[in-house]
Amino acid sequence: MKKTLIASLCTLLLAVSCVDLDLAPKNIVTADDLLSNEAGMEIYLARMYSHMPFEDFKYMAQWGYEYNGWLSAMGIEGTGEAVNRDGICAAFTGERTAYWGDAFKLLRDANYLLETLPKYRGSFGEVTYNHYLGEAYYVRATVFYAMARRFGGVPLVTHVIDYPASASELEVPRASEEETWNQVLSDYDNAIALLMPKLEASKTGYANRYIALAFKSEAMLYAGSVAKYNETVTGRLTGLGRKTGVRVMGFDSKTWEAASKKYFTEAYKAAREVMANGGYSLYKKKWSATNREAQYQNMVDMFSDLSSPENIYVKEYVYPTLTHGYDAYSSTFYFRGPLSAGTCPTLDFIELFDGFDRYRDGTLKVTDGVSNTSGNYLMFDKPMDLFANAEPRLRAYVIFPGDMFKNRENETRAGIYTGSTPVKPFFSDYSYSAAETTYQKLDIYTSAKTLRMSAKSTGQDSLVVKGVKMSVAGENGPFYEDGEANLTGFYGRKWLNPDPSFVAKEGNSAQPFILMRYAEVLLNAAEAAFELDQKGLAAQYLSRLRERAGFTTKLVDTDITFDRIVHERKVELAYEGHELWDMKRWRLAHLVWNGQNMNDTPSNPAVADAVNTQCLGLWPLKVHAPGQPVNGKWVFTVRKPSHVTAAHQFRIGNYYSEINTTILSNNPQIVKQPNQ
Repeated sequence: MKKTLIASLCTLLLAVSCVDLDLAPKNIVTADDLLSNEAGMEIYLARMYSHMPFEDFKYMAQWGYEYNGWLSAMGIEGTGEAVNRDGICAAFTGERTAYWGDAFKLLRDANYLLETLPKYRGSFGEVTYNHYLGEAYYVRATVFYAMARRFGGVPLVTHVIDYPASASELEVPRASEEETWNQVLSDYDNAIALLMPKLEASKTGYANRYIALAFKSEAMLYAGSVAKYNETVTGRLTGLGRKTGVRVMGFDSKTWEAASKKYFTEAYKAAREVMANGGYSLYKKKWSATNREAQYQNMVDMFSDLSSPENIYVKEYVYPTLTHGYDAYSSTFYFRGPLSAGTCPTLDFIELFDGFDRYRDGTLKVTDGVSNTSGNYLMFDKPMDLFANAEPRLRAYVIFPGDMFKNRENETRAGIYTGSTPVKPFFSDYSYSAAETTYQKLDIYTSAKTLRMSAKSTGQDSLVVKGVKMSVAGENGPFYEDGEANLTGFYGRKWLNPDPSFVAKEGNSAQPFILMRYAEVLLNAAEAAFELDQKGLAAQYLSRLRERAGFTTKLVDTDITFDRIVHERKVELAYEGHELWDMKRWRLAHLVWNGQNMNDTPSNPAVADAVNTQCLGLWPLKVHAPGQPVNGKWVFTVRKPSHVTAAHQFRIGNYYSEINTTILSNNPQIVKQPNQ
């Protein structure tokens, strides 16, 4: 968004009601001042867009939109994608401040524009006038969408309510969930009909026709999924409002099937329109079909290149006026500023990607046995050898042990092993009941002292290896008692500033956050096509993404299953705030994050409803065995990060946000959630 417009809001006092005076006060900006000319409209629109419910660096699922961005978790709470040193990713229990009050403030702004702008129609050309109305519909649609996926049915306030007003005007009851989604659809359609197809380059952050179409495809996919998959959930997930008898959660048993088909059809049509006429394409500036290094670098560059043809809607940041703190809290330990380990990808996440040897259960192979507790550890010349065949896309998202970041090798090493070889697995149990059995409690650490590790980065033991004195643990850890260093053996690369000259500090990051890109439109089209029994089309769209990711074999219709749809979204849209909402709309969250302790046989990560309550890490160790062929080799040991000791649990009641007592008392017509 243009910083000049946002900055102007700091001194703006907007008056939208009439005053019974002959002369307007000079210190008040009136509707005439704002809505009668393009300069005023720019200010009015900037005000609206600055309050849009977009989930980027400054959003946290546990806290909602009140979150100030200092931890920068990007909605990874309880998803298993990554863990955070502060333990915020242990569970999801609903937004602390659900999106309600702020929503109605923005709805009023949109409604006021729709009702008032016609008075000044003569001040604008027809195209410009229609576009402004389209933006109002787009804002209203997006707000209702944000509310619908949190609350289900909400009060559909589609006009300005001026004070004083009667109780019947003020006390608007909740509509049904189906009516609410229909309102979202109607508003997006009105926006699409009115908005210009393209805007000048300076109008970044504002809507155009294809932006509205892209968000419509996302919203309708959510609506279709809720209509269909809500029927699969038993318990307290659907019901009538106690006062009104309106179905505020879920769909009627007689209408859900038709509704889901309608929404999936609308999602598909919207995505197809963007694909056919939007002028967007997948980012391939450095991509090469035969060069994996180029494929990796292409994906890295994509998330900071504002000129990318893949960018549909981007939240821009500008230093020093509008910044965030992602680098300050999520960089590697060496580059921390002032903290690190804010986003440590899990082994569970790594296992979603292709390019690894696996056990029969689908988990990554680290021993020559039938599981990670049997046989002997596999040995590698250097840590990166384990990841040599991994998807370039994964490397663009994750900093592997031994990989480069800011022209410096990521020295991630948990310790040094000096015992007998071949090296057998250190643990025989990965269940929660054994979680307290940490490395420092093992005999090889306490008595035999053949495992050398460090509690913290300071005061480490050292060892002379090939004539060189080295600390037992790497500069980035993992350290078994230091939560500010590497927790899982991995750091997140996506969204970090890759410039070696950039020094991370609190609130000095300005990387953009891509809220909508062409890849998501392809995924939306693929999923909608699958739901409409057009698997061949779904295969075509997914194959485009997989080609960029380095796959040479195209998918065919028989490859397309629900598991495939879920998997492709997870690997393409990782750390973009989709995982939690996707699992909610598919009604899988309570199954996958069921709070139950897992045993030492993990579920297949390729299965959509596989239980994933236990986040694992993969810690690299160096072998010190002078005179033996294995001297200087590396092994990897799977272990549970100490900062996440409880099972992820998503409860049935977390599918819909609570409506607090203040809201209920202010409007007697607002019924509680049936699960509240």
